Formats: sequence, structure tokens, C-alpha cells
Amino acid sequence: MRSLTSKMILVAAGTFIVAISAINARATYGAKISVDEPQYLLTALSIAEDRDLDISDELAEERYLPFHEIPLNQQTIDLNEDGQRISPHDPLLPLVLSIPMGIGGWVAAKITLALIAALTSAVTLWVAVRRFSISSHIGAAVVGLCFMAPPLVSYGTQVYPEMPAALCLITGIGILTSPTMSRRGLVGLALTVSALPWLSVKYVPVAGVLAIFALVKSFKKDPKNSIAFGVVLLFSGLIYLIVHQKIYGGWTVYASGDHFVDGEFLVVGNNPNIFGRTRRLSGLLLDKEFGLIPWAPVYFAFIPACISLLRSKSKDFVVLLSVVGTGWAVATWVALTMHGWWWPGRQVVVILPAAIVIMSLLAEKSRRWFRFIIVGGVAGVIGWVWLAIEASTGNRTLVVDFYETTYPIYKVLSWITPDFTDLKGGEILLHLLWLCLLAIFSFPEKVKKDSKKLEETSP
Repeated sequence: MRSLTSKMILVAAGTFIVAISAINARATYGAKISVDEPQYLLTALSIAEDRDLDISDELAEERYLPFHEIPLNQQTIDLNEDGQRISPHDPLLPLVLSIPMGIGGWVAAKITLALIAALTSAVTLWVAVRRFSISSHIGAAVVGLCFMAPPLVSYGTQVYPEMPAALCLITGIGILTSPTMSRRGLVGLALTVSALPWLSVKYVPVAGVLAIFALVKSFKKDPKNSIAFGVVLLFSGLIYLIVHQKIYGGWTVYASGDHFVDGEFLVVGNNPNIFGRTRRLSGLLLDKEFGLIPWAPVYFAFIPACISLLRSKSKDFVVLLSVVGTGWAVATWVALTMHGWWWPGRQVVVILPAAIVIMSLLAEKSRRWFRFIIVGGVAGVIGWVWLAIEASTGNRTLVVDFYETTYPIYKVLSWITPDFTDLKGGEILLHLLWLCLLAIFSFPEKVKKDSKKLEETSP
């Protein structure tokens, strides 16, 4: 246990140090942070100083100038005759950042997010070792490198709810996979599940998966606890809806946004092309600009790891795969886009700690994959530090022209991965080649057996 604790501290420290390397990096030219980020910080400032969510005075006084020197896209509409403006983003992240924002401004807010990233990495390692019996040295290497590589490290300083949501989800998995489903565990799980929608409504599906597994598991042991857990979640959901109707004027925060005056549910798109969005199933991994693999080659192991887990049917494999699959499905078919005004991979950050546990299980089984994950993780870490330096010296930014980085490994990988914004002709062929490559590495034993059978039947 002492050895695990020391490794958790080491992993957390490494994550924190690499994350804060980008604290001074510019999101865009003329601003340290951009788009949704100022909204979260202004709301945090309003909570700290005014004890409310109304940012109309902060906007009027241009309190964003220390971190956003150029004109700000306000994103809000007047909710009443008094000109009240409330940011169209759920309030839990601003609440978490309110004290540091009030004390130390945007720098303290970013440091807080880096600390949350560090805590998330430590919890992920603990879950990997204590719940899935992964050796601590393998777990520490895999978890540490993955958290110090993008996209997780990037959301250690970018002001979005992704990292707190990832912390809630991996904590919930840790509680859910406990050998005993105690009353105390159910309380903790109720808190983590309830917190996810308050970070963003898009996390409701993964929260629902945790809740369903918890209800089933607790019912088998103690139906009374299961019923109580269900009632608590139902009550929490009703509070969420009532608060949003009263404060935001709709079922979600988007009712207060200037982009959704024709309907809050336009946030998922106007007549979304579900078939067209299906390309994101692989695009989230392979896209040359917004895919995981070009920026952190370690994620090439993700699909082989999932297939390996499915075939082995290890303890609680259904929980891990269900959570990861649900989050990936939301990013594929529900999210408005995977190409946004943010660092690549944002839509799947919430499930990546669970994905890392799955990759750790693969590394535990295969020395070859362990070595690959180490090399791929190191490449991702170096790439992030490289870009952070570029964006801190005015040569690049984190959300505008990051794909123009001079980092050699990314330049090579972006050249050989497809562009999913224009998936035609040669890009389709490139896509198919990558899918074949993933299949070959995901089913190595099957390929070998088929080859052997072919040799035996050949004349």
C-alpha cells in the first residue's frame, strides 16, 4: 500500500508539472483563454464577489481583460427587463473555481484545474491497481504517461468541465467496482453521479450508466439501499430541472445562450446528420487534426485493448466497456462537432481515465504493448511540451493554429492520417488502411490462426 501511495504521488506530481507548463500559453492571438473559457471564469468571479450567476456587471466592467484582451463574444441574452445575463454553461465548474478566481484570478483558476488533473491521475492509478489488479509499476507508467500527454494534460489548464467530469467518472467506477456495495459507497456514488450533470448536461448518459449498474448491484445485496439510492437520484434530477427552469428559463443552460434563441436543443444541431456523424467513430481517433492518435500515439493501443478486454472478460469488464462505449457514442452522434474551438479530444476526455485503465490491462498482459505504450506516451508528452513552449512564445496558439506546430512526430502522423472534414477519394483509402491496421493489431491471434489454416490447406 505504501508503494502504491508513493507512485500515486509521483504520477500526480508529474501530471501537475507538465500541465502547468502551458499555463501561460495563448489559446488564440490576443487572449490567454477563448470562447467558453471566459464565460466560466466570469461566472466564477461573479460567484466569488456577488454570490450570484449574473455576469452582466462583469461584462459591462470588462473584467475579462486580464485574460482576454480582444473583444469578447458574450454568448448570453438578456433574461429579463433588468438586463440579467447568465452564462449558458452549467454552474458547478465556476463554483469550484470561484474561491481561487476570487483570490488569485485566472492563474489561480488554471492552477486549480492542474491540481484536479493531478488528483484524477492518482485516482485512476488507484482504481487500476486496487480494483483491476494491475501491478503498480505498470499502472504508474501507463497512467502517468497518458495523463502527461494530450488531451488529458491540455485540459489540466484549459478552463472546461472535462477534467472535473473525468474525476467524477473514474471515482464513480472505483466505488462501483468495490467488492462490497456499502451504504457509504452508495452515498459517494450518488454524489458523483449527481455532480456530472451540474458540470454539463452532456454527461447525463455516462452518469446514467453508472447509476444503472449501481442500482442492479445494490439491489442484489440490499433492495432497501437500492430503492433509497434510486429515490436520491430521482430527487437530484428533479432539483436539476427545477433550478434550470427557474434560473436559465429552460430544461438546460442553453436556454440562456444567444446561439440557441430558436430552441435550446439546437445545441445538438439543426436536423443532425446521424449517418454523417458516424464517421466520428474512428475520426475521434484518427483525424489528422482532432484525433487522439496524431497527438498521442499511445492511443493506437485503445482499440486493441478494448478487444482484448472483451475477449478475456476480466472482472468488471462490462462496467469499463459500457462507460467508455457510452461516452464515445455521445461524442460520435450527440455532440455538435468533434472539430471545435478547443484542444482536440475534448468530447472524449471524460472517459479517457477508464480507457487508460483498459490500456493498462493490455500492458499487463503483453510486454510488447507495454513497450509501445511507453514509447507512444513519451512521444505525446514531448509533443505537448513542445507546443506549450510555442504557444507561450507567440509562435503558435492552442485553439487556432496548433496543427501548424513544428513537432516532427505530429507532422509525420498528421501526414499519414486522414482528414475527416473532407473524407473523399484518397482520404477514404487512407482511412481504410488505418482501420485494417487497427484490426490486424486487435486480432493478432486470429490472424495467425487463419494464416496457419491457409498454409495447411495449400497444395
